Amino acid sequence: MDGETGTTFKRSLNLVDSTAIVVGSMIGSGIFIVSADMSRTLGSPGWMLLVWLITGLMTMFAAMAYGELASMMPKAGGQYIYLREAYSPLTGFLYGWTLFTVIQTGSVAAIAMAFSKFSGVIIPWISEENILLQLGPLKISTVHLVAVLSLIFLTWINTRGIKAGKIVQNTFTATKVLVLIVFLLIGFFIAKSSGWVANSSYFWEAASLNPETGAATPLSGMAFIAAIGSAMVGALFTYDAWYNITYNSAEVINPKRTIPLSLIYGTLLAAVIFFLCNLVYVKVLPLRGIPGAASVLDQGIAFATDDRIGTAAISGIFGEYAAIIMAVFIIISTFGCNNGLILSGARVYYAMAENQLFFKKIGNLNKKGVPANGLIIQCVWACLLCLSGSFSQLLDYVVFAVLIFYALTVAGVFRLRRKWPDEERAYKATGYPVIPAICVILSVLIMVILLIYKPEFTWPGLIIVILGIPVYYIWKKKKIKINSI
Repeated sequence: MDGETGTTFKRSLNLVDSTAIVVGSMIGSGIFIVSADMSRTLGSPGWMLLVWLITGLMTMFAAMAYGELASMMPKAGGQYIYLREAYSPLTGFLYGWTLFTVIQTGSVAAIAMAFSKFSGVIIPWISEENILLQLGPLKISTVHLVAVLSLIFLTWINTRGIKAGKIVQNTFTATKVLVLIVFLLIGFFIAKSSGWVANSSYFWEAASLNPETGAATPLSGMAFIAAIGSAMVGALFTYDAWYNITYNSAEVINPKRTIPLSLIYGTLLAAVIFFLCNLVYVKVLPLRGIPGAASVLDQGIAFATDDRIGTAAISGIFGEYAAIIMAVFIIISTFGCNNGLILSGARVYYAMAENQLFFKKIGNLNKKGVPANGLIIQCVWACLLCLSGSFSQLLDYVVFAVLIFYALTVAGVFRLRRKWPDEERAYKATGYPVIPAICVILSVLIMVILLIYKPEFTWPGLIIVILGIPVYYIWKKKKIKINSI
């Protein structure tokens, strides 16, 4: 119950709605872009596909573990609550802090910018060259304007109640899944198999591709292991956000059953789609290519123009219209993806405010039964990230921060089995203790690889998490004064 408005969260999300949030939050623009960088890192179709497969299995393992926690604690805030109860209020706060500063808002800002940039393919007025305002080094273009307006519009929709948000989510998720199925059918049954011959000659030959010349340097030993870990970053970022439905636990019908099932069904569907999309890429395009080459076949997956592999994959069928077709789809995909992220994220800030670890008014529900103030503050910060341009740097740090809390949350299953042995568990993690242990070990291994070989991405992410520690104690010390705001 919310003390100020007298309203409560409304249980309106059924299994279809919940699964739509999982799938819709996962499918954005990443699947059409990140495989290019993965290709440059690995230089091998076989290893790239294997990384997608491993990442998909890892995500499924994590989803099954989260399902047990969700069945035990079906409360608004989801993962924040799990970490708080498994470890301490500080651990929960660090997750909420990182989610607000980097993970959720940084992702929202990036997706809004992708939405706006691809809109520019159809409406030329939307361009980074079309500057509206310049303040020193800060340039605000029509791309920034459209990105910000999209965030304001989606935030407004979600302040109108959970039913309004879920209608948008269901509509856009269904649309993009159907379009992706059409894309896969075209790729497998209509598109030419132009990439198979070239790819078969180096299918399992891992190599680092020179971004200037395209030259391949064979990988072995620790360099190969580092390449696998680095390549997983792109796949993990694409898979991310599947757990967003846990934030909405207080709005889910029969959450002890619905949330675990939606996590499993949603991540499985997205994982299959992502893997099949990459099979299409490998079928129609050679992985290795020449930077700046005239044709998409000569460029290959690794050097597709602006990393737009999806556009390159269908260009052989639709020619010059491929860019427009893919732009329309990515506009639909990113819009629906951001709706899911915006809808869910504010529930974490609401839960933090209820625990007196965020501004008091963020813990209020409006007359429609949603945390409107949380939605607004999330929108403001995401818009500032869009305008500042810093979101792209922040996103480099997202995956490492996400992995930290992945590992902690899945390990929380073990901890809570000991801490609360008699607690009702409507759903128990499949394959416990082996499968959750594999997920934790994989997460830790990837983090170690990234710490050693990609310090420029990992240490800043770790620092952002650590900065939350003094913030937590300052907030605790001043909470009476702060919570009056």
